[in-house]
Amino acid sequence: MPQAFECDDALWLMQEAGANTVSVPAGSVIFHDGDACNTYVLVTSGSIRVQKNDPNGREILLYRVEEGQNCMLTTICVLGKQPYSAEGVAETDVEMLVLSISAFDEMLIKSASFRQCVMRNIGRRISDLMALLEDVAFGRMDVRLAKFLLKYQQENKGLICCTHKQIATELGTVREVISRLLKDFERKTWVNLSRNKVQILDIEALQNLVAAPR
Repeated sequence: MPQAFECDDALWLMQEAGANTVSVPAGSVIFHDGDACNTYVLVTSGSIRVQKNDPNGREILLYRVEEGQNCMLTTICVLGKQPYSAEGVAETDVEMLVLSISAFDEMLIKSASFRQCVMRNIGRRISDLMALLEDVAFGRMDVRLAKFLLKYQQENKGLICCTHKQIATELGTVREVISRLLKDFERKTWVNLSRNKVQILDIEALQNLVAAPR
């Protein structure tokens, strides 16, 4: 398994060797809000978006499940025998190891190492969700947008290729709010906007916005 799931228990290694591998193409909905949770999965390659949708079509990204990670929501649904309360979508082509509920239950009981790995990943996700909740509840949207642009420009040399709707989904707001703020950033010559692209022109100005006392 990839490094994020650090379980070297012999029982787990035997279970892993016999587990089913499932391939899912990018864009596929892996589970819907309200679906029964009948299996436990570990992502071996690719990325899954776990998001919450409202009746008006708004989305908020809760977290991503990437290589070597398990899905916290799946774990909680399996443990509590509850249906999914959010949606999981393959952002890229995804490969997963799939365990039956009975195999998962057996591993939790018999393997302390497996149990610790599962609970450690739940703890990390809860910390991430608490940070997201704090950001959504108390953070200014212009500051959150600046943080988003600064984060992704580092990976793309100043050019962020995504739609305003995609940015809104990442930040838990609506497209109109993001479009308005980006237009304001453009008027200040901090960014240049083109179709599905945001070019960063003034990194220092965005950094100052993020660092300013509030």
